[in-house]
Amino acid sequence: MTEHDRVDGAGDVNTGTTKEPGEAADAAIPELVIISGMSGAGRSTAAKCLEDLGWFVVDNLPPALIPTMVELGARSQGNVARIAVVVDVRGRRFFDNLRDSLADLDAKQVTRRIVFLESSDEALVRRFESVRRPHPLQGDGRIVDGIAAERDLLRELRGDADLVIDTSSLNVHELRAKMDAQFAGDEEPELRATVMSFGFKYGLPVDADLVVDMRFLPNPHWVPELRPFTGLNPEVSNYVYNQPGAKEFLDRYTELLQLIAAGYRREGKRYVTIAVGCTGGKHRSVATAEKLAARLAAEGVETVVVHRDMGRE
Repeated sequence: MTEHDRVDGAGDVNTGTTKEPGEAADAAIPELVIISGMSGAGRSTAAKCLEDLGWFVVDNLPPALIPTMVELGARSQGNVARIAVVVDVRGRRFFDNLRDSLADLDAKQVTRRIVFLESSDEALVRRFESVRRPHPLQGDGRIVDGIAAERDLLRELRGDADLVIDTSSLNVHELRAKMDAQFAGDEEPELRATVMSFGFKYGLPVDADLVVDMRFLPNPHWVPELRPFTGLNPEVSNYVYNQPGAKEFLDRYTELLQLIAAGYRREGKRYVTIAVGCTGGKHRSVATAEKLAARLAAEGVETVVVHRDMGRE
């Protein structure tokens, strides 16, 4: 792999490093964030934000297992340096062990932060009604009864929180922005791109965010000496990009992707799939996917190339 990673067909990419046998394990204690708060206040969104920032996230972990999770992270040879756990009233009786677990972490001098997601009763009722789900503590009562019981149960934890975020008037993007401000540091949120070549005759990729149609260029399939090769072949790629309008299209579309990438980052979107199509997914789309991926990688976008239909004929 050079300037970007490539996956041909259904292959996988492995860019990790291998430690030599007998190399000493890194026993550094991982950084720990505990996410809790009111049901419906955005715990899942906060957890996904940290996951996108590279944290190892465990949802609904029984509090008694938090010290064990930290110990496992410390024995991971540095592969798990930041752990986030979501604990809440879904744990029922397990939740009562949280206070003991926090004391255990303090005794072991584990650096931990508690993020508490808060919201008004009105906003929480509105959210539960919109998804038509009961509050986990309402039992046979009303949603407001469950909210009141949860507030009482979480009052002490809220007082211990290092960061309280009131999401009453926040949308998903605004909550993600607040989490980024606290945990992303000075770095701009990372964007990861998958550039996928495909053949229109095999159908559009269902996970495509953007679709590029390269069928406006002459098809190398009709050039006998190029037909057996793919867009990975330099002669095929040169043929495609010596056609009128090809280089101009690549330049203009790269500029457009720069604008889109900046907008995705502002909106907290971390992943984008760009599907590049031609008739069979063998020549024009493959050559273009490679060139687009190289341009994105040069802009600092973590990029993987997938040639979905190459070799399918």
